[in-house]
Amino acid sequence: MSLLELDGVKVHFPVKKGLLFDRTVGHVYAVDGVSLKVEAGQTYGLVGESGCGKTTLGRAVLRLVDVTDGEVVFDGTDLAKLPEEEMRKFRRRLQMVFQDPLGSLNPRQNIESILSEGMLAHGIGANQEERREKIKAILQRVGLPANALSRYPHEFSGGQRQRIGIARALVLEPDVIICDEPVSALDVSIQAQVINLLEELQEQLGLTYLVIAHDLAVVRHISDVIGVMYLGSLVEEAPSDALYAAPKHPYTKALMSAVPVPDPEVEDRRERILLHGDLPSPANPPTGCRFHTRCPWARPRCGEERPVLADVGGGHKVACHFAAEIESGDLPLTRPTGVEAVVGAAPSPAEPPEGVAKAP
Repeated sequence: MSLLELDGVKVHFPVKKGLLFDRTVGHVYAVDGVSLKVEAGQTYGLVGESGCGKTTLGRAVLRLVDVTDGEVVFDGTDLAKLPEEEMRKFRRRLQMVFQDPLGSLNPRQNIESILSEGMLAHGIGANQEERREKIKAILQRVGLPANALSRYPHEFSGGQRQRIGIARALVLEPDVIICDEPVSALDVSIQAQVINLLEELQEQLGLTYLVIAHDLAVVRHISDVIGVMYLGSLVEEAPSDALYAAPKHPYTKALMSAVPVPDPEVEDRRERILLHGDLPSPANPPTGCRFHTRCPWARPRCGEERPVLADVGGGHKVACHFAAEIESGDLPLTRPTGVEAVVGAAPSPAEPPEGVAKAP
């Protein structure tokens, strides 16, 4: 059994209306039926554009948001059904590194207080002196001096604050760390340092990572397996090298075409896939395939039937009715993919190409 397994996880937020009496008038389908597996010692990268539900999924694993439906099985235990008190005990083994390193640290506490808070809550260390020595050892691991204990978050740089966030997770000796955009707020040079630190810690401590990011270069560098999310659903999953070498879902193809190549000649020759329109609202997602309102290869079936994530060989999974036809080049385009896709020449999502089902 995998260390962490998600099966049909859904997170729906109710939309309330009314002044005196709140009534539910709809839902925001932030995560809508995601299934994935993370093996022990593995790094699973989760990518997608802003608003696709990546962060909500990560928070759902930790039960920081309620799971509407589905299972979150960690080491044989379904966390989605655990009482809150039992869930608190499991959080020692599941920790999170947040996107904003300054916003995730209490400005009124010094670093020793921040790092020892979780240790006190979980009964780690017989006394304060023992806890202090453990914190010093962790700070050394993440490249911070022992005199950082008495300093406050505002006295550190962005990269140092992110190291403190990593140290806060490590002091509880977790099995899984969920990294939510761990380097997006940092300079490029500092990003490399933090990513290398995460890899070193994984080798030394046998950690398992779920890395949430939109920077495809970062995800490729650190991940063993990558999942691509679109509008609350997983549309493709594959080993890192296989996904970058041969993406099969139309959305993944468009994402990969946006990654710049550090070779001017190759960059000038390669095809860029530009998508028409914006990400639909998760409060009113399209029927059938979530991507059919923007897909260059959409067909009537796409708007009527939602594809399942199916294995096409070699551990490569894709949720597309026509992945094989697109790969072979037998399926003609129904929408432009060049500059005309974004300058108004293409039909709007409200008026899809002839023969393609309209989104609700």
